[in-house]
Amino acid sequence: MFTSPDGLCGIGELAERAGVTVKTVRFYSDRGLLPEASRTTGGHRRYGPDALDRLRLIRSLRALDLPLPEVRRILDEEDAAQAAGSALEDAVAGQLRSLGSRLTALRWREAALRLVQESPPAQRAERLRLIGALTTPPSTAPLARFWRAWLPARMPARSTAAFLDVAVPHPPDDPRPAQVLAFARLTAVTSAPCQGARQPQPEAHRAVGARGAAVLYEGLAEAYELAAVQMRRDRAPYAGDALDGFVAAYARAYGVRDGPDFRRGLAVRLAGDPRLDGYWELVSEMTTPPGRRPEPTPGSAHDWLLAALDAQTARDPA
Repeated sequence: MFTSPDGLCGIGELAERAGVTVKTVRFYSDRGLLPEASRTTGGHRRYGPDALDRLRLIRSLRALDLPLPEVRRILDEEDAAQAAGSALEDAVAGQLRSLGSRLTALRWREAALRLVQESPPAQRAERLRLIGALTTPPSTAPLARFWRAWLPARMPARSTAAFLDVAVPHPPDDPRPAQVLAFARLTAVTSAPCQGARQPQPEAHRAVGARGAAVLYEGLAEAYELAAVQMRRDRAPYAGDALDGFVAAYARAYGVRDGPDFRRGLAVRLAGDPRLDGYWELVSEMTTPPGRRPEPTPGSAHDWLLAALDAQTARDPA
């Protein structure tokens, strides 16, 4: 409560009680955030009893780095006596997202600096070039563009999204220097120009068309998961459920029956397709915790299954 007979106070007293400058009070008043109760005949501002609490609220909101439009929305909601406080909740949530993004960017910069610091002198120039091409936080857009160019153009959107979810690794929020290097190399690999207008999609995949490819990739994803279980157990490639699911995925996509002749032909066809082993090795570096054995990737699972197919067809010649 102010001490003046009319219960109002001047701009100087309000500033002093709030611990701010007169200039600050005038700034918020001029922008309509801190209404005046009246003005004297000499034009001096007078503020009511609620002005001090309102000014303190404004300062608290600004201390959270909320922009003035957000502060205005929150104050308007307070004036309307809306108990839900949705404007404040939305503003805080937005600031948390923004802050999280900035913290992630700082962690990536720190890891990149450590990478340069720990690199042998002969490798620093190349690594500086690689990490210089990254945004912070890093973007997966180059990787997604690479795979979209690799996939059939008219593949259903849901199937494309499911494929990209597996093929494009999510950059960690708190990376190690080795992960920064791996992601920088992934970006460089997927951004490099390729021969021809499109990425070299395997002939075994291109032959089935867009809808057939959707069926194929769905079946392959299940086969890769089964193979990954065996790979974590250190099982050598063998003919089992994982291989049967792998072959069945191709058979369904081609609209043919599985059998010894089909498996022999499939082994030959897959052996001649282009490889993306380097990509999957970098993905493994990105996703494997330090000190742990490499986690299976779709690429390494494919190689395991192809080795199992080769072994089976070698034992069962035509």
